[in-house]
Amino acid sequence: MKMFQPRPLPFTYQQWANQPFHQRIRMLCTAWTLQGYGAPATVYIFYLLKIILYVAGWIVFCSFSNHLGGIETIASWWFHPEALERFILWSILFEVTGLGSGSGPLTGKYFPPFGGLLYFARPGTIKLPLFPGIPWLGRDERGWLDVTLYLALLFFLLRALVSPVLSSQMVLPVIVLIPLLGVLDKTIYLAARSEHYLIALFCFLFPGEEIAALKWVWIAIWWGAASSKLTRHFPAVVCVMLSNHPLLRWEWFKKQLYIKYPDDLRPGKLAHFLAHLGTFLEYTFPILLLLGSGGPLTLAGLVLMSIFHLHITACVPMGVPLEWNVIMVYGAFVLFGYHAEASVFTLHSPLLIALLVVSLFIVPLVGNFYPKGVSFLLSMRYYAGNWAYSIWLFRGNSEEKLDKYIKKSTPTVMKQLSRFYDEATSQMLVSKVIAFRCMHLHGRLLQLLVPHAVDNIEHYAWRDGEIIAGIVLGWNFGDGHLHHSQLLRAIQKRCHFAAGELRCIQVESEPLWHGYMEWRIVDAHDGLIKQGRVSIKELLTLQPYGAAG
Repeated sequence: MKMFQPRPLPFTYQQWANQPFHQRIRMLCTAWTLQGYGAPATVYIFYLLKIILYVAGWIVFCSFSNHLGGIETIASWWFHPEALERFILWSILFEVTGLGSGSGPLTGKYFPPFGGLLYFARPGTIKLPLFPGIPWLGRDERGWLDVTLYLALLFFLLRALVSPVLSSQMVLPVIVLIPLLGVLDKTIYLAARSEHYLIALFCFLFPGEEIAALKWVWIAIWWGAASSKLTRHFPAVVCVMLSNHPLLRWEWFKKQLYIKYPDDLRPGKLAHFLAHLGTFLEYTFPILLLLGSGGPLTLAGLVLMSIFHLHITACVPMGVPLEWNVIMVYGAFVLFGYHAEASVFTLHSPLLIALLVVSLFIVPLVGNFYPKGVSFLLSMRYYAGNWAYSIWLFRGNSEEKLDKYIKKSTPTVMKQLSRFYDEATSQMLVSKVIAFRCMHLHGRLLQLLVPHAVDNIEHYAWRDGEIIAGIVLGWNFGDGHLHHSQLLRAIQKRCHFAAGELRCIQVESEPLWHGYMEWRIVDAHDGLIKQGRVSIKELLTLQPYGAAG
């Protein structure tokens, strides 16, 4: 059926396959500029239905409350702080079971479309402990302790959500279990979106101060994200996202995003203008919400905020954090709309203030200036384009070892796609991920590093580290640290790749305003091959595809 087929490319598979590698990359990048990933209509229906499920689940859980109600009385209770608290609890449950961010076809999960629960509740799967190697807590294989604590988290989340009265005693076990699970497996901690939801839950432990504290959480996320866009990476993100916009079909507009389509695919003046405009808006509407007291300033801030998040959601970014954008909008209307009178300067509990300062200011600050030590989520570098990433190069059919030796619920991506498409279509869908990576500023580095990583790229299968993390760990959401050396060591321990059989290119984020990115080339068997750093100025001169193109 047509609705299950991806958008047709401007060339046939045979025309593309007969070209040398650098020319294939150029063809894919040029195609991306006008049609993005080109996902079939059913993909967007899938994500729309998931948002409906997300909102419906929140309404159902609110109906259990003595203070709230069902959908028929929603106008009388949607603004209640408990409704927001239940939404946060439901969001954590939604995320840690794998239903939220990092799910579905746009994250390399075709069948099954979810990871999460299928991995986190299964002994023997790979995990990434915070302190690898230490007794009990440092194993890279999920055991019964991990599974028991994870299932306990699900139990306490559900217990709180169906409870008629949502007390601190109901929420406290969740607040304790998430960091504990994070020590055992960083993946679960990040999947819970702890930089947002965990901090927000902590705020509810301080009655009378929770509204002011939550306002700081929302403001910090907006301003943190805006600050991370003050780099030369973000205009390329604008190009990639708008080219991939499922509703924006104006090819003449998309061409204007680039310097000179199709000969120069670097961001043009329009992309730079839109990048600056987006950053300006993300700084401005929180100021309006802070200054407003329910009047015109508040209304203007809420309108701009809604447009901002609606735009992000409509772009359907590849990490698909769609539900997160929903709760950001809802939370803004509750906190800054209905409770506009609550001042952010009414905090007085030292413990709460200390937590907010550390989590909302110090950790993001460290993460931006020392990115190799902090996840981009904890650093609040959303959508900025300045992300760590990795590329995994498998010689011949060596990728099949992942299916043979690793316990997991999801097969390799080509096997997933073979359920729905022929070989040619599957190859094109996987290869479009290469274009996605190369179109970002950080991806231009790959044309310099691939020749140092392998002798002949034609003998290797190119897989983005995001795809590998989704298959092996059960969750992926743009955090390159999840698929750097720690995961490579865990995979090598099980698969025993021979020298040269698996090479990984690992690229770290640019420390804010430092003007360089560090990189490493690692062989699964032999270890580090080469490392260095590249100037951002040099990347700005390069096209997304190789110079030979």
